[in-house]
Amino acid sequence: MDLDLVDQLRERHPAWRLLRARNAPLILSFLGAHFIDANRGPTPAGHLTAALDDVLLDLHRTDPDRYPSEPQAYLDDWSGTESGWLRRYYPADSDEIHYDATPALERAYRWVEGLQARSFVGTESRLHTLVELLRQIVHGTQEDPAVRLAELQRRRTEIDEEIAQVEAGNVAVMDETAVRDRYQQFSSTARELLSDFREVEENFRALDRSAREKIASWDGGKGGLLAELVGSRTDIAASDQGRSFQAFYDFLLSEDRQDELAGLLAQVQAIPRIGADQRLRTVHHDWSDAAERTQQTVRNLSEQLRRFLEDRVWLENRRVLDLVRSIEATAIAVRNAPPPDSSGVGLEVDQPGVAVALPFERPLYDTVPASAVDSLIAPEEPDPVEIDALLEQRFVDTARLVDNILAVVPPRSTAVLSDVVLMYPVEQGVAEIVGYLSLGDQEQVAVDVDDTEQMVVEYTDPDGVPRRVTMPKVTVTRR
Repeated sequence: MDLDLVDQLRERHPAWRLLRARNAPLILSFLGAHFIDANRGPTPAGHLTAALDDVLLDLHRTDPDRYPSEPQAYLDDWSGTESGWLRRYYPADSDEIHYDATPALERAYRWVEGLQARSFVGTESRLHTLVELLRQIVHGTQEDPAVRLAELQRRRTEIDEEIAQVEAGNVAVMDETAVRDRYQQFSSTARELLSDFREVEENFRALDRSAREKIASWDGGKGGLLAELVGSRTDIAASDQGRSFQAFYDFLLSEDRQDELAGLLAQVQAIPRIGADQRLRTVHHDWSDAAERTQQTVRNLSEQLRRFLEDRVWLENRRVLDLVRSIEATAIAVRNAPPPDSSGVGLEVDQPGVAVALPFERPLYDTVPASAVDSLIAPEEPDPVEIDALLEQRFVDTARLVDNILAVVPPRSTAVLSDVVLMYPVEQGVAEIVGYLSLGDQEQVAVDVDDTEQMVVEYTDPDGVPRRVTMPKVTVTRR
């Protein structure tokens, strides 16, 4: 990079401006913890303002003059055009302002996070990863069947030798250093993947914004704009970024892959010598949420095509209706003021027939016989009272549900209800899930339902039948 490019990035790039900002510690600590560490998506303005107000209240106890402005003033400043650290917009299904982190905030936060000293830096696992990637590239592009077959036979020989060693009782187990090395690389790659999703979403959003601008400023024919917009949508799907994202999204949609990934994460988290980060236990759910937000951005372009067609059809129907009314008005005007016969305008049409209505063809009056009406309802015999349904009622112990949440969620922390159910499976079916939702008035826990997102809860009912419930995302907070 030359001097001019570096100077331009220093002055214009939002991430660099954030690092130079006077309130950079507050911005990185609050927004980084809320959006990046917790992988939260768009957040309503009321929730984000309340969270920032709590943070400022704690800071004012030790230094009242450090951050004197109101929380809303900070959010307006951070989401301004000159800052660009938050994206402020109205979702399609809400009339409240929502905030979301931008890739600039993500880059600045990751860079500052990388400045922290690390007690252990692994290199072996990264070397193995690089070699494996080179193998995939070389053998994946090899067109000679003999070479591909030789490589497969070599891998089969290695597997056979490993099987023979295990059958002989010689099980090679990785030492603690190798395990920590690989877990560190997994943790770093998992977080970098979430950062990449935010940047991919921003790129797709830019394409969607470009399509909106074309629709708003288009004054040509419908076919030309459709061809251009469909070409843009095709370019997104056919680009390297689009194909890579679609392959990752298809991987996440596979139920077998999800089960395998969830099982591997649970087994790794159970290894005591790793010191695993509990936030990575549900990182595959974070990937799914981030991928869904990115996929929704791509769907917006198709939504713009649909709205454009609906608007065009409405305009064309209105034009046809205006033409019909114009013809009707002209016909009435000609009828009231016909042109003279010498003008040669118009024509005469003979009446095809005369409508004849004879008086005797009308039906005579016929009296309607009186009807007897009995408005009294005979008393019914009392039905026997069924008490079997009352005896089959199940009692859900809410105290047990509270204990489950307290055992999983640390103090002043939040977790998704699906994670709690994963640790303590549902025993009483849907009634127990509804019991979790009724814990909002408890002193120790709080329940928050987010209708904008969904989650899946799997359980086995009392009859032993596996069930799956799709419901709004529910988070529980330990106070």
